[in-house]
Amino acid sequence: MSDKEYKKLLKQYHKLSDRHILVVETDMPYPDVLKVVALSDKIRKAGNELVSLMRKNYDQLMRTKKYRKLLKMYGNTEDKDKLKALANQLNDMQKSYNVTWDFCRTSMIPIGKKYSIDAVFALTKAEDIWRGMEKCLYDNGKITHFSKYGELPCIRAKQINRGIPMFVEDGKLRFKLRKMQFGIHVNDRFQSDEVNAVLSYLENPDKMDADAVNTLIEEACCIDTYRPCYATLVPRLIRGKYRVYLHLTIEGKAKPKYDRFGNPRHKYGKGMIGADIGTQTVAYTSDTEVGLKNLSERGNSIQTSERKERLYYRAMDRSRRATNPQNYNPDGTIKKGKKTWKYSNHYKKLKAKHAELCRINAVNRQLAINEDANYLRSLGDTFVTEPKNASKLMKRAKKTTVNSKGKFNKKKRFGKSIKNRCPSGFQTTVEKKFKVTGGAYIEVSNNYRASQYDHTADDYIKKKLSDRLYRLRDGTLVQRDWYSSFLLYCYDYRTQDIDKDKCITDFGRCYDKEKALIAWIKANHIKILNSGIKVA
Repeated sequence: MSDKEYKKLLKQYHKLSDRHILVVETDMPYPDVLKVVALSDKIRKAGNELVSLMRKNYDQLMRTKKYRKLLKMYGNTEDKDKLKALANQLNDMQKSYNVTWDFCRTSMIPIGKKYSIDAVFALTKAEDIWRGMEKCLYDNGKITHFSKYGELPCIRAKQINRGIPMFVEDGKLRFKLRKMQFGIHVNDRFQSDEVNAVLSYLENPDKMDADAVNTLIEEACCIDTYRPCYATLVPRLIRGKYRVYLHLTIEGKAKPKYDRFGNPRHKYGKGMIGADIGTQTVAYTSDTEVGLKNLSERGNSIQTSERKERLYYRAMDRSRRATNPQNYNPDGTIKKGKKTWKYSNHYKKLKAKHAELCRINAVNRQLAINEDANYLRSLGDTFVTEPKNASKLMKRAKKTTVNSKGKFNKKKRFGKSIKNRCPSGFQTTVEKKFKVTGGAYIEVSNNYRASQYDHTADDYIKKKLSDRLYRLRDGTLVQRDWYSSFLLYCYDYRTQDIDKDKCITDFGRCYDKEKALIAWIKANHIKILNSGIKVA
C-alpha cells in the first residue's frame, strides 16, 4: 500500500469512527483560572461583534423580495433540474449579500486581532456562529443570538497541536495554554481507564493507526484507538468561584464503567420496551415490569426546587421595581424606549442565589435523565416510542378562543413544564444510549395513534386530553399514559403497526402489573403529575 492510499484510508477511518468526550477538572491555580475566564470573555465579545455583522447582512438578504420569492419557489418545486437552478440563484444572492462561510471566516480575523485572541480560537468561534447562520438559512432557525455578560463560551481548538497542545510528562497528561501549563484531576476508575488508554495510544500512535486501517480494510469495522482529537476548556461559576474543566475529545467508544466491587455498573437487558413520553412523565411497559414516573426527578421533589426558583425570581422583580420606578407605567408594565437600570446590592445577592439554584437544578436534571435512561436499557434492548413533539407543544396557541363562561382561554401551552422536565432531552438521551450499546430505537409513524386505540373494541376512539383514566369498551379502567405505552409495547416489526394478537394475549399479565403499580404509588403517597391518580 502506498503512502497516499494509507493516508486516504486513515482519513476515512477518522470520519467513520466513534468519538466521545472525557470531562475532567484542571489543576490550575486560581490566578490562571481567572486568566482563562478573561480569555473566554474576550471570545464572547469577539463573537458578538461577528454575530452583529452577520445578522445585519442576513436581515438585508431576507428583506429582498427576490430572495423570499426564490425560497418559496424552491420549497414548492419537485423537479430536480429546477431545484438545482433555484439553489444556484439562492447561493449567488447569499454571496452578493456576504452571507457565506468565507465572509464569516475572513471577518473574524481582524476582530480576533482586535481582542488579542489566538487565530485558532477565533476560527472555532466563527465556525459556531456560522453553524447558527446555517440553521437560519436552511433549517427552522429564526435569528442568531448574542451571548450575554456572564455567559462564558468554551475555549476550543479543533487541532490537538494548536491552541491547547497536549504532551506527556512523568507518565501524566499535561496541557498548555499560552504560557500556562496545567494537568488534570483523575478522581475515579473510569477517568483513570480513559487517561491510561490515551497514554497507551501516545506511546505508539503509528502502530495503533496502522491497526485501525488494517481492521477497516479486512473486517470493515472501526476499532477504538483512543486517539486524543482536541481539547476544550470550559470555565464554570460554581458557588461564587470559577472552576475550569477540560473536555478531551477522544476517538472510539467510552470505556465501560465499574462499581467499587469491579462489577459492570450498567446492565443491558433484552426485550421490547414501549414508552409513552409526556411533557412531565414517562410511562413504560417491558417484558419484566411496567412503570409510571415523573421525568427529571432525582432525590427530593423537583417541585420544591422549581418553587424556590420562582420565589427568587419574584423577589428580584420586586427589588428591580423598587429601585427603578421611572422605568414602569402606573399599571406596572415596562415603559417603551431606552432605559437605564440600577441594581441594588440586595438584588445582586438574589441574582447570584438564583443563578446557583438554576445550575444545581440543571445538573440534577441531567443526572436524573441519565439514570432513567440507564435503567430503561437494563429492562430491554428495543425501545419503541412516538416521535418528539416537545418543540410543537411549547408554542403558544395562535387562535383566540372563548370558554363556556365567556372568558378568553389562555394561549400558553407547556413551555414551563418542558423547561423543567426536559422530555425531548430525555428522549434524545435514551436514543443515544440504546444505539451506542447495541440496542434498537424505534419511533412509530404518526398514524400509529397509540393514545386513541382500544384493543377491546378494535377501533380508534378519540379522547379528551383531560381524561387521564380511561375505561375501555369492555369496562376495564386503565391509566391512559400506561395504556399508550402498552400499545407501543405491542409493536409489530413487519406491519409497523399495532400487533392486535399480542394486545389480547399480553394485556392481562401487564394489566395486573399496572394495578399493582398504582396501588404502590398510592400506598407510598407518590405524586405523579397529570396522571389522574389521586394520592391522599
